[in-house]
Amino acid sequence: MFLWSQSLVSFTRYGSSRVLCSATQRQKHTLPDLPYDYNALEPVISTEIMKLHHSKHHAAYVNNLNIAEEKLKEAEAKNDISTIINLSPALKFNGGGHINHSIFWHNLSPCGGSPSVDLESAIKKDFGSLDSLKAQLSAISVGVQGSGWGWLGYNKTTQRLQLAACANQDPLEATTGTNIHWLIPVLGIDVWEHAYYLQYKNVRPDYIKAIFDVINWKDVSERFAKAKLS
Repeated sequence: MFLWSQSLVSFTRYGSSRVLCSATQRQKHTLPDLPYDYNALEPVISTEIMKLHHSKHHAAYVNNLNIAEEKLKEAEAKNDISTIINLSPALKFNGGGHINHSIFWHNLSPCGGSPSVDLESAIKKDFGSLDSLKAQLSAISVGVQGSGWGWLGYNKTTQRLQLAACANQDPLEATTGTNIHWLIPVLGIDVWEHAYYLQYKNVRPDYIKAIFDVINWKDVSERFAKAKLS
């Protein structure tokens, strides 16, 4: 459970402190409000998709995470090791879904924008150009088999930006290693079918190409700056 707890704690540092807390505090998780209206990302992401994605899918992760944590609390009180172990997949899946989507909503904006000078410099150093980063992140995201996420993260060990793909709702930090080597999430692309299928059908590359028009580079730049200082 170490990596899972650390992932929750790290999200409060790099994400929204009122959304997630450490597992030891046992506070109820809540569905965060979107920083824009459901129709704000049209025509890139339809109003229908945004409503379903946020109010149904993300809400389900939050609800199921609270249920799993309550069961965990009861199991720990009884020292029921078997139940504690069996709850791990539910905590990882629903907690990861909550973490990932809470980042994702803020990674998007109808205004788009441009990377900060600092982030743009890092992108050029690590990928050659912003267009090259987009192409490589697109390839990573398109290549996810089944459901998952494409990520741009910051590697504190190498002090470089790095790409990664995570299956299902696996959270980036807990998936990529220990607190020394993990990648801190900076930008994520949701490639679950519920994120695009109603609009783009089975053409995932079209969805990923379009989503760069609504990437909130201000938020991405702020996450990068915080990751460097952590």
